[in-house]
Amino acid sequence: MSKCPPVDITPPELRPSALALHVPDWAEAAATPNDVHDWTQRQAAALVPFRLDTRGWPLHPHGPTGRTGRNLGKWGENAAADPIVVAGHGPARRVLLITRNDIGVEAIPGGMVDPGETAPAALVRELREETGVDLADHRPVILGRDLVDDWRNSDHAWVASTSALYLLPAEVDAVAGDDAVAATWWPFGSLAQLDAAITATGRTLYAAHRPLLQRALDHLTKGEENHR
Repeated sequence: MSKCPPVDITPPELRPSALALHVPDWAEAAATPNDVHDWTQRQAAALVPFRLDTRGWPLHPHGPTGRTGRNLGKWGENAAADPIVVAGHGPARRVLLITRNDIGVEAIPGGMVDPGETAPAALVRELREETGVDLADHRPVILGRDLVDDWRNSDHAWVASTSALYLLPAEVDAVAGDDAVAATWWPFGSLAQLDAAITATGRTLYAAHRPLLQRALDHLTKGEENHR
């Protein structure tokens, strides 16, 4: 039985004919990975190591995805930042999530790191842009630098994120901004509690962010146990 070929997920605006006329401000001009000339630097800076195939094309670190092409700003790794903002302690904890305007799910208020920007700066900027919450004077705990199971990932372009935990004593006002249609504080005593609260409103938790949120919970639970 033959395997199905990968599906090309490149949107019209990133196809070679379109890029020859206009390059979106969020994307690089390279029509294919052959047009990228700094792979050594990209590999050295990557959050998650990756290799190139015999053509010099980047390969998703976890192997074939069933998708090819590019539906992201860059070929290879696209660095993102995900600020996980939590208020309170124990069973009374709450987490700040947004309703994404592209796929309509509850998600961490994060986004892509801009060219020349650091991950810590991107964490602060994305949180401010999407929720109006400014935590520039807070120092978060970096939880990890990982691949994200983003719906736009392909064999040759994918998302890797720096996730960080901001712990506040109480909720602060949040208002939906860029890329968000709502900003909401949800119960966060456990992932099951969060799931139940979101499902009860007819909404869905973004599956790609579940591991990041669980890691935050594990960190918080361990810290609280150590202080008993």
